[in-house]
Amino acid sequence: MKRILATICLLASALIADAAGEKLNYGLTPQIMNIQGRQLTCLDGDWKAIVDQFENGYYDYRLAPMADNRAFFADNSYWRNPKRLVEYDFDTDMSLRVPGDWNTQMEKLYYYEGTIWYRQKFNVEPKPDKRYFLYFGAVNYEAIISVNAEQSVKHTGGYTPFNFEVTDILRQGENTVVVKVDNKRKPEGVPTVNSDWWNYGGITRNVYLVETPKAFVRDYSVQLKKGTDNTVEGWVRMDGATAGQTVTVSIPEAKLSAQVTVDAQGYGSFEVAMKGKKEHLRLWCPEDPKLYDVEISTASETVRDRIGFRTIEARGNELYLNGKKIFLSGICMHEEEPYAPSGRAWSEDHARTLLGWAKELNCNFVRLAHYPHNENMVRVAEEMGIMVWDEIPVYWTIHWTDPDTYANAENQLVDMITRDHNRANVIIWSVSNETPRGDERLAFLTRLIDKAHEMDPTRLVSSAMEKEYVDAQGTHATCVDDLAKVADLMSFNQYIGWYDGNKEKADKVYWTFDINKPVIISEWGGGAKFGYHGESDIRFTEEYQAELYEANVRMLDKMPGLAGSTPWIIKDFRSPRRQLKGIQDDFNRKGVISEKGEKKQAFYILRDWYATKK
Repeated sequence: MKRILATICLLASALIADAAGEKLNYGLTPQIMNIQGRQLTCLDGDWKAIVDQFENGYYDYRLAPMADNRAFFADNSYWRNPKRLVEYDFDTDMSLRVPGDWNTQMEKLYYYEGTIWYRQKFNVEPKPDKRYFLYFGAVNYEAIISVNAEQSVKHTGGYTPFNFEVTDILRQGENTVVVKVDNKRKPEGVPTVNSDWWNYGGITRNVYLVETPKAFVRDYSVQLKKGTDNTVEGWVRMDGATAGQTVTVSIPEAKLSAQVTVDAQGYGSFEVAMKGKKEHLRLWCPEDPKLYDVEISTASETVRDRIGFRTIEARGNELYLNGKKIFLSGICMHEEEPYAPSGRAWSEDHARTLLGWAKELNCNFVRLAHYPHNENMVRVAEEMGIMVWDEIPVYWTIHWTDPDTYANAENQLVDMITRDHNRANVIIWSVSNETPRGDERLAFLTRLIDKAHEMDPTRLVSSAMEKEYVDAQGTHATCVDDLAKVADLMSFNQYIGWYDGNKEKADKVYWTFDINKPVIISEWGGGAKFGYHGESDIRFTEEYQAELYEANVRMLDKMPGLAGSTPWIIKDFRSPRRQLKGIQDDFNRKGVISEKGEKKQAFYILRDWYATKK
């Protein structure tokens, strides 16, 4: 009955989702894949900025958008320089670093949630035979953007990339881009108003002007054909192409090359096998993270990428990578700088430090919670041989029946998969975290899972669910979520010893499961402040956290079907929910490393346990 009701809800929401999506985004062009392989002009650096708490630059005194009144809009909106009323001036106001969050750049903006306007000027000499796109790696949360005072686009969602064409807007010489950034939390948002991480506002990832030919390769898929280790298949999608144009996909090291002829929509597929039956591709794995140089060429451009090939599948309650059973020795991560000021992470250096700590822990896997992290994080993990769980911020109290909310969630899922679908190390797409069970939620998340499988049938799709007890004593634990029947994995969070009893309880709990799927404990652990020592029964001491880890490890070693573990979390991170003075001070202290990079006792407990899993 629950499944029937979920299906009814699913079908009903499908009828109105497309219209809902139009309210969230407009003026955007489809995402350009592999931005690093393009001709780029970087617009990062110091941008001029204006704090606009009352949104004076967007609304008139009747609280109507000034864009609706063109005469007033031209004079007073922050999209343009004022002609009559001089009540703002980008030139004399503050500057903010891009990429970067505003909260850790200025003390007065530490808790600020609202609108800040950004402005950047740049010079360009547009070429008549080229097209130009403005690309943002992420803006949290809503961005409305103009180029040269033409109000162009809107994007909703704080963690995924977007781009739009500016070919007809650019001028010879100096150009101006203005971005209205609004990070106010909304009940209908994704994530919603209730979360447990810092709502970093700003233009938090790189900004580029992208130059392309008139017809260019926008997206492509290059992957191992299922059931083989010597055949590559995939597709190419061109933008601006006419039917019959050809694209060459080549992997020189493997001596593979395929010709693709695109149709009227710019799409074409291919399949190519090695000539010798005994030849095979070197498969990507944590011990040997092999990446091949891949070239996608047309008459006017060559896009280069580095791509690995591997298989991932669930068989019963076991996971197999390249046909070999594997245990996911993992850790959860937030996208936060490894050292002070602990703002939003974005750079390759940030990624290498954070993932380097994961390698020290003997991790072969990371859960990137609770939203899509920057592309540097995913690509560096791939180079380092670390598998990835990619997640969208459908978190806690989502509005399950709101079509705008669903459209927002699906948009973010599509953007995440589009960006990362060629990364060999991404093995799991996750659609949610700790959401309350119910028919409407089941319909919402089932639809997302179906969408992920439709876009990418090669990877596993799951969610971070929650445990339950099936006895009155609270010692017989399981996961009874109906979503586990839909997902490819039984992945759930449990905090025995922290939110659920004391650390000794872990030795009393036993687990059984009715569903024969691989089990991943997607969160477990407890808090400690680095350097705070005492008796092991005192919470927030390193001793308590260390013994909690030891007790949980004993329990997990006896869990049937356990295929992976990602304790919460690699390092302490900012959260306004964590208010205990002298201990938390706006930091969630469940990290095995402090916000300053100091390793706690629990770090070594986890490291030694994972050493036994190799």
